[in-house]
Amino acid sequence: MAISIRFSKKTPASADTIILLVFKSKTLSVTAESITPEQKKFITSALAKNPTFTAACGQTLTLTLAGSATAARYVMLGLGEASAFSALKAEEAGGKLYAALKGGSAKSLAIVLDKSLSQKTINTATLAAHLACGFNLRSYTFDHYKSKKNKNPEAVKPPSSLDLVLSDQTAAQKIYGSLEAQIKGVFSARDLVNEPPNILYPESYAKRIAAELKPLGVQVDIFDEKRLEKLGMGGILGVGQGSDKPPRVVIMRWNGGTKKTKSAPIALVGKGMTFDSGGISIKPAAGMDEMKMDMGGSAAVVGTLKALALRKAKVNVVGIVGLAENMPSGTAYRPADILTMYSGKTVEVLNTDAEGRLVLGDCLSYVQEIYKPQIIIDLATLTGAIMVALGHEYCGTFVNNNDLWAKLEKSSQNTDEKLWRMPLDEAWRKDIEANFADIQNIGKSTGRAGACTAAAFLEHFIENNTPWAHLDIAGTAWRNADKPTVPKFGSGFGVRLLCDLIAQNYED
Repeated sequence: MAISIRFSKKTPASADTIILLVFKSKTLSVTAESITPEQKKFITSALAKNPTFTAACGQTLTLTLAGSATAARYVMLGLGEASAFSALKAEEAGGKLYAALKGGSAKSLAIVLDKSLSQKTINTATLAAHLACGFNLRSYTFDHYKSKKNKNPEAVKPPSSLDLVLSDQTAAQKIYGSLEAQIKGVFSARDLVNEPPNILYPESYAKRIAAELKPLGVQVDIFDEKRLEKLGMGGILGVGQGSDKPPRVVIMRWNGGTKKTKSAPIALVGKGMTFDSGGISIKPAAGMDEMKMDMGGSAAVVGTLKALALRKAKVNVVGIVGLAENMPSGTAYRPADILTMYSGKTVEVLNTDAEGRLVLGDCLSYVQEIYKPQIIIDLATLTGAIMVALGHEYCGTFVNNNDLWAKLEKSSQNTDEKLWRMPLDEAWRKDIEANFADIQNIGKSTGRAGACTAAAFLEHFIENNTPWAHLDIAGTAWRNADKPTVPKFGSGFGVRLLCDLIAQNYED
């Protein structure tokens, strides 16, 4: 259920829960209409008498005020140290507030923000917008296939509305408008990753992209298997030939740049393996169900295009995703096969579970030849090796251009989508040179530097020193990936990072 989020000057009479914000100093400062002097005195006393409530970021304390005519309960929401507060801290607090209240009786919430909450690092409008952003992001659920989800009328429902009460609500609404576009893009990416592979396969995925993005003004072109054969995309065709569900390539173009500049587009490339069994080099059974998420890179590209279109970003962006299923069958590609890629390069297949790089190779070559982008960023759940190095906290990032890395690093800090720069080296480019073809799809040093040799494979398809970044999101594409007792779900990693990167550096 979508939560209604509004920004207003007055606390609505319908609010059953009022949230007051408290920094670690525990100094309470709210507008006179929110609480009476007697209530303020009671709250101040309660804060002093509750030493366990330290006002840490996201910590809550619920109070019931006798004789209150405005709300059934008041919740103190900690913001942490005022000197260290930021937009990201506001999102953290908003997310923890939702988690604290989602199982209770609070339904209509109002957060009261006084001007005195403004800090050197963040003003009240920005604080309000990012509180709402964190609250909304935390509200995400995926229960499309729960047959009994609406059959229990006694089930506790989450909050239905959130009002943020402040004097400069217009400014807050404007800031939140851009954030809301990102949230919708993130939710779309999460939905795609969470879909089961019998529902989301190359053909259905391509149709879903068109249905979702075309109404927003994004141009969408779908290449079926016949078109791929005509183009000579031997990489994606080879990977997909073992499945009954043929592959697709989808091109998405958002042409929001002004006519004055006519700038070359930003190219976003996504790996879209809707299911990866490993093919003939089949994966172990344990955990294979998670291979429905091997299209997380493509989902991030789709979500980013949606976010840009929703806010009508003044930039030209082309997204390309290669969609395929990697299955074992009598028609599957084999170790020792040699594939001819779109670029003309030949690839000797030594492991059919190193398939994503073959799909990306065709997409990278095509987008460079046809659209001549100013930069290229690809996202892919590419290697288990990156998780050995970085776990689930950081995305391994390979970049051939220091200026592009600096911009990515800044956006990583702005969004908390963590990146860690990994090395590119000529040694790894040579490590994938093949005996019987131009290159091979795994390195000669089996079991070592797997994420680096995978990036080196992709680097063979980057032309003319075009600024390029490869984001290996294998460890970050899932939430709760390292918590076996907690349900896993797609994170939508990359959408907010890319949106911030584009907004800060490439819009007209």
